[in-house]
Amino acid sequence: MNIHLNKILITGGATGIGLGLSTRFVSENNQVIVCGRRTDALNDLKDKHPAVVTRQCDLSVEQERIGLYGWICAEHPDLGVLVNNAGIQQHMSLADDDFYTRAKEEMSVNIDAPLHLAVLFAGLPALKTIINVTSGLAFVPMVKAPVYCATKAFFHSFTLTLREMVRGRGIEVIELIPPALNTDLGGKGLHDYAPPVSDFIETVFAGLREGKPEISFGFSEAMTKAGPDELRQTFVRMNQAR
Repeated sequence: MNIHLNKILITGGATGIGLGLSTRFVSENNQVIVCGRRTDALNDLKDKHPAVVTRQCDLSVEQERIGLYGWICAEHPDLGVLVNNAGIQQHMSLADDDFYTRAKEEMSVNIDAPLHLAVLFAGLPALKTIINVTSGLAFVPMVKAPVYCATKAFFHSFTLTLREMVRGRGIEVIELIPPALNTDLGGKGLHDYAPPVSDFIETVFAGLREGKPEISFGFSEAMTKAGPDELRQTFVRMNQAR
């Protein structure tokens, strides 16, 4: 992927990893479009980076995804890059009364939305690259976030097959596989111990320059290279203190 002079749509691009990607792509002389659910976060991004185009959109709603694609076709038909970054993480237990309701919400954002957007935007003539943000937890799940981990395992698998399905269309598919980072994913303060987003972003852009189809970092890099025994041992260690 050429990291300069693209027009890029980043879902969930106003906070966390998405914000890190948005600001870095802007600094690399790209035109960035960001969609998200929270108007306050979008407005804050716009105040700091006036060149960024923002659009409020609830990607858990099918008609809003279709509306987003229609708006892009009408206003930004030269869009070359889709970044499927938006996601939610919920810590929950099977004993929770609202477990199934929250699970469906998580699946709608983490599975339905990026899958649907990939299908829609693969039909955009100018599209050259799809970037999917998965997780190291796709390889070793965390029991207290059971549905999140399962959605990321799904998305990792889908990304592998998507790469082959669109290869004949000349579309490149890149997977970003972050570990836990110091963001508010899952709730404020839960990831204060983790590395800063900026460290991951540096690794991402180094990998993009090298043309890597998969870019991981820290824990997630170790898990993508681990064998079955190491994955089982990591699962036990990671979940024994829950």
